[in-house]
Amino acid sequence: GCWSDIVGRRYSLLACIFLSALGYFLLGNSTTVFLFAISRVPVGIFKHTLSISKALLSDLVSERDRPLVMGHFNAASSVGFILGPVVGGYLAEFEGGFYQTSFICASIFLLNGGLVWMLPWSEENTSNRDHYQDKGTNSFSAKSNHDLHLKSASSGAVTNSSVFQSPWIQVATVLKKIKGIACSNLWDVLLVRFLMSVAILLYYSNFTLALEERFGMKPLFAGYLTSYSSALGVLAGCLLGPITRLYGHNTYRLLLHSSTFTCMLVLLYASALRIWMVILSSTFLAFSTTIGRTCIIDLELTVGGNEASGTLLGVGQSVTSVGRIIAPLLAGIAQEFSPCGPPSLAVGLALVAIVIMHANKQKYHSHGSGKLK
Repeated sequence: GCWSDIVGRRYSLLACIFLSALGYFLLGNSTTVFLFAISRVPVGIFKHTLSISKALLSDLVSERDRPLVMGHFNAASSVGFILGPVVGGYLAEFEGGFYQTSFICASIFLLNGGLVWMLPWSEENTSNRDHYQDKGTNSFSAKSNHDLHLKSASSGAVTNSSVFQSPWIQVATVLKKIKGIACSNLWDVLLVRFLMSVAILLYYSNFTLALEERFGMKPLFAGYLTSYSSALGVLAGCLLGPITRLYGHNTYRLLLHSSTFTCMLVLLYASALRIWMVILSSTFLAFSTTIGRTCIIDLELTVGGNEASGTLLGVGQSVTSVGRIIAPLLAGIAQEFSPCGPPSLAVGLALVAIVIMHANKQKYHSHGSGKLK
């Protein structure tokens, strides 16, 4: 994320795509456990194309349209996450299917790299965005936005030349950007993201085992329920535009309500006595979590500013990754006490996140006042 702010989205995205393709190509050629482990290193480091793509979208669209576009982007990603396991599982059934799947995955990354190379984004796209954003505003706002565009255009020129700078200069700039985020006033937004991520992951951790222990359901039912929720997540991404308009593009209020709704639904699942209550909670959780995931990204960019959108999104993704490490451990400990332990702990963490949002609502409103008018 930081590197994309320095050298530009195109160069960083292409680097991530091609080095990820290299990782999957090595995976397809791995004949030992050592090679298998080595092949995962470039994938783990560079397969963060979603974060850079979101940063690119935030550069190309207006702040008002950002939640809608991010919602559609998440919906498209969800379709991939639905189809990918199905296709991969089917191919893995054949002899040598795992290696064939790895080569196909590497080929798809190369295809994506070619598409990114041909995409026609430029400073002209940003200019068109600012033109439509300025339309209907007063002359002072138009002048301010024009000056901001000139600043971003000049920054873009510097960014494009930065790719040829010394690697040490780029590393130093990256570290400086990370330090700036660490010392900024974004700690509460990132803490909310961390708590809600862990809460949602606790809900899904040991989900199959919990359904079997509590309701006697087979793993196949849990798989169907997860696929059903993923499909609803796609629908939620498509409906995000009308929902944000209903809230008057107030991202903070939408995030607060979706987080509260998520907390209530996880509580319903934790206290469920019948399987229909689990299905009901899963149905509406697909909507609330999709909306919340999009809103927290928009709030990060609103409070932190678009000048370092790649850094902000990268740090936010790292926070979520830390949650993915911690959540299974917490879920395993809580599961030892009760099958309802993980979701009960998730409810507590979600309540803490809601309290933090309430305590800092004045700051969110002050940062988003221009957007909400």
